[in-house]
Amino acid sequence: FQRELCDNLRMTIIPQNAFQGMNNESLTLKLYKNGFEDIHSHAFNGTKLNQLILKDNKNLRRIHNDALRGATGPDVLDISSTALESLPSYGLEAIQVLNATSSYSLKRLPPLDKFSSLLEAVLTYPSHCCAFRNLRTERQNLLFSIFDNFSKECESTMRRPTNEMLDDSNSTLLWSAERKTHSFGTDYESSPYSYSTIFDDSEMAGFDFEYDFCQPKVLTCTPEPDAFNPCEDILGYSFLRVLIWFINILAIAGNFTVLLVLLTSHYKLTVPRFLMCNLSFADFCMGLYLLLIASVDAQTSGQYYNHAIDWQTGGGCSTAGFFTVFASELSVYTLTVITLERWHTITYAMQLDRKLRLRHAVPIMLGGWLFSIGIALLPLFGVSSYMKVSICLPMDIETGLSQAYILLILVLNVVAFVVICACYIKIYIAVQNPELVAANKDTKVAKRMAILIFTDFTCMAPISFFAISAAFKVPLITVTNSKILLVLFYPVNSCANPFLYAIFTKAFRRDFFLLMSKLGCCKSRAELYRMNYFSAYNSNCKNGGAATAPTKASQAFLLLSALEK
Repeated sequence: FQRELCDNLRMTIIPQNAFQGMNNESLTLKLYKNGFEDIHSHAFNGTKLNQLILKDNKNLRRIHNDALRGATGPDVLDISSTALESLPSYGLEAIQVLNATSSYSLKRLPPLDKFSSLLEAVLTYPSHCCAFRNLRTERQNLLFSIFDNFSKECESTMRRPTNEMLDDSNSTLLWSAERKTHSFGTDYESSPYSYSTIFDDSEMAGFDFEYDFCQPKVLTCTPEPDAFNPCEDILGYSFLRVLIWFINILAIAGNFTVLLVLLTSHYKLTVPRFLMCNLSFADFCMGLYLLLIASVDAQTSGQYYNHAIDWQTGGGCSTAGFFTVFASELSVYTLTVITLERWHTITYAMQLDRKLRLRHAVPIMLGGWLFSIGIALLPLFGVSSYMKVSICLPMDIETGLSQAYILLILVLNVVAFVVICACYIKIYIAVQNPELVAANKDTKVAKRMAILIFTDFTCMAPISFFAISAAFKVPLITVTNSKILLVLFYPVNSCANPFLYAIFTKAFRRDFFLLMSKLGCCKSRAELYRMNYFSAYNSNCKNGGAATAPTKASQAFLLLSALEK
């Protein structure tokens, strides 16, 4: 029996008992293209539903949890092109076919045990199919757990011709064959091969051994997850969950400490200190990105398929993506400026009129901030997207503009690396030139900065390599494997930088203990560092001799004292 009701925009609700007493036979309800907004409790009470078609009800936002209570079925439920945000918690056990295409508001599914009979699902989001990937119907699970001893019988059945197996007139159940083979007599019902020892007659109704067990039904779901969103949690691997917390805590704590000490130091804010503050802030933002990713992964572990849409299309993922692109670009830009400043200081150590002043460094870094913010904002305005993958990186290269955006970032990073390499080659040539001998501290700092910069770009090299190949649509690794690179290489510099350029240096320890002395702690250590600093400064000035030499020595000392060990 079929009932059709469509194109009635004035009908906004389906009330209780709306179809009660209509017919005791199986009923197909086609209720599409109406104005329904709500379906009340017990709306289908007293019906035996075969199919319930609710598609194209654009305003349908709610089905009461008990809407199907009192009804039998349905076997088929179609809610495609509706505004439903959730499915009812009762009445889903009988559904064999679920159609929910173009239901963009349905971002979460009920508990999977509700779909005990589901055989086919056509959904909107690929992530939801991850929920059904390893799900078998309750009946199938029971059969597989019981009938292990029938594997040989299945093999012999599957070797039979298909037409013979499907021809009821010529085929005999394997159970019947077994019964003839073994002398069950009147006790066959209690034999180990008897169905009746396991199931009641009502449970065996409609069950065909050859079709239901030897050819078990497999749940199918579309659309299937793609390469960018595999069926896994945000981080994929368990060991990454541990490492990302370790790295992000070190990145946030280390860089926050460096910022606090440098900004509260009573010593003059020099160009190197100013640049280090910018680098620390960039690395601090990277730590915030890692903290966001780690927190969401911990909250959605094991059930990411139910949170994927809310996370990737929401403000959280966009915020995380902005932080990581802004932080990485500002970090690369600042590292490049730091290297150029080191090269300029060592090369022109004798020419005070060419010294880089703070008034020059501020507009240079302002340009870097504007550039980094602009690059990070573009995916929010349609140039690539942060929604493509669960880790919120701009991996969308579907359009030419998006592909150009990714390539621009990667090319700029490569250019920055080349500039840094060229500067350090010139620095080493300069410090070894007898006519341009810099102070011994210049050489030490140059080596220390070389370790810092090359550590950063060595860690970024594998990511740049694989990212460039992916930008040309020739990916060499999967998204799952790329997460290892993104946790072990991409952010590790943000964790290491504060220790390499600040915390392990004598200048930082001096500033740290001076700060602690203001809080009433470590006063003796602070006084010792203060005395050592002025003693070293006076010694450099006295040992200079001629007017030119002391100027050179003191110049190198003053410019690089913030970085010395």
